[in-house]
Amino acid sequence: MSKPEEVVNQVPEDEGSDIEAGGLFEDPPDFYPPSPPPTTEHYTMKNGDDITLHLVGHSPLEAHTLWNGAVIISQYFEEHPEEVKDRTVLEIGAAAGLPSLVAAVLGAKKVVVTDFPDPDIVDVMWKNIRGCPMLAVDREEDRNIVADGYVWGGKEAPLLAHLGEQKEGEAGFDVLILADLLFRHSEHSKLVDTIQFTLKKKPGSKAFVVFTSYRPWLQHKDLAFFDLARERGFIVDKFLEVKTEKPLFENDPGDEEIRKTVTGWTVRWPTDDEKAAAKADS
Repeated sequence: MSKPEEVVNQVPEDEGSDIEAGGLFEDPPDFYPPSPPPTTEHYTMKNGDDITLHLVGHSPLEAHTLWNGAVIISQYFEEHPEEVKDRTVLEIGAAAGLPSLVAAVLGAKKVVVTDFPDPDIVDVMWKNIRGCPMLAVDREEDRNIVADGYVWGGKEAPLLAHLGEQKEGEAGFDVLILADLLFRHSEHSKLVDTIQFTLKKKPGSKAFVVFTSYRPWLQHKDLAFFDLARERGFIVDKFLEVKTEKPLFENDPGDEEIRKTVTGWTVRWPTDDEKAAAKADS
């Protein structure tokens, strides 16, 4: 997986007025290659139902890819529907939102699927929701799933508002989904912030963090996310490891076995007993 190129403003500050005045340095219409068109993927559930997934064209936010982590956690939910049934679910960095769609089909109480508030990405998430026949409703307000824009680490109030009024001390979601987000190392702190802000402080609430180290030489940096979560007081447990048939990005460099491996982890609040044990050990 190649790192998105940074866009650098190469125009000296004192030339801005010349461009604005005469358009002398404007690029011709065909100067940049056209953006790749949107694509479509399909996910077949265990019962044979098909979910059509629309994806944006190339996105610097990597929202144009159906990531292995999204597929694997969706399959896990199908095998363990009790993890999402009758529960509130928040997915961040969702792109097409496959795990959220599966959770909604499996009977989640409420699902909020989010990604960066780019209009094209949010529109695609809504398109996938409305195009899923298993989620068809007569009225929009009857849906158990909604899409919204969210910047990691941002204020949680708009997200929690989708859940309606909650009991004092029980605000938050039962389940969080973070699928293939850990390669953005600079965002780890904001991701943990989001878990702190939005995960319900109640036994059984957990964040599912599923990922592949697509750049094996940086695997230690991917895993540093969990060290940060532990420093913030969370309990981290590994619950899944799956080897795919081939890497998602077949031509990328690095250890192929690592690039084929998807691991799943839960991040949760400690129980009272765990808090007491930690205090006794300190």
